[in-house]
Amino acid sequence: MNDVPVIAIVDDDASVRRSLHRVVESAGYLVETFGSAREFLEWLPRGRAACLVLDVHMNEISGFDLQEKLAVPVVFITSHDDAATRTRIEKSGAAGHLWKPFDEQAVLDAIRCAVDQRSADASAGGAPADGG
Repeated sequence: MNDVPVIAIVDDDASVRRSLHRVVESAGYLVETFGSAREFLEWLPRGRAACLVLDVHMNEISGFDLQEKLAVPVVFITSHDDAATRTRIEKSGAAGHLWKPFDEQAVLDAIRCAVDQRSADASAGGAPADGG
């Protein structure tokens, strides 16, 4: 069994996805990228993510709406630094959040914290997102 965590990246900006994929993979994680929340949801029955790096503002399904459907740690990323977005992120229970543009180390630190949080929750009896 492969114990390397899978980090899912959902962002509608292809350049952000490519950049994040490169950074996260270079840190030793397995990476899956998606251009929309819908693409991620279609993958979810076949895949399992230890952490989701999620853009807040996307077409169709927002990052906030997707987070509400999941029980996986989320690191929100956004370029919208307005009061409403900040407040909603703070209330969301996200494992972390970053404002675009962000530093590579900040992304990796946020992911590591989210993965560590998930591991701690699982060892304390928390149920994994997919019930398995």
